[in-house]
Amino acid sequence: MKLQPIGHVESPLTDRAAAPKQPDEGAPEAALVFAPEYARAMRELIPGQDVLVLTWLDRADRSVLAVHPRSDPARPETGVFSTRSPDRPNPIGLHHVRITEVDGLSVRVAHLEAIDGTPIVDVKPVLGPER
Repeated sequence: MKLQPIGHVESPLTDRAAAPKQPDEGAPEAALVFAPEYARAMRELIPGQDVLVLTWLDRADRSVLAVHPRSDPARPETGVFSTRSPDRPNPIGLHHVRITEVDGLSVRVAHLEAIDGTPIVDVKPVLGPER
């Protein structure tokens, strides 16, 4: 299996410990910056569109199998497959965002909790019930 990053996140978030755990907890606007060879793949991305962004959480601890949810020791230890912890065997981030602007190879999105420099693995449209 071989994954290639297609771009990276540009965000004001630089400190993993200070980043919001979920998008609705103060995640800022950020940019998805695509490598030039993927320009054709992003042609139909438009403002107002909801997309799923898959990232590679490159600063994650891949040896972690269980965590206390939300880093709260009062919560019972839970297997990472039942959490959204970034620390996990294959640290793939899943982010539901709304596109606010498209400018060349840069796509601005609202409420992205990924930190600056995070590699982007893929972008997929959010499909509604009519599909």
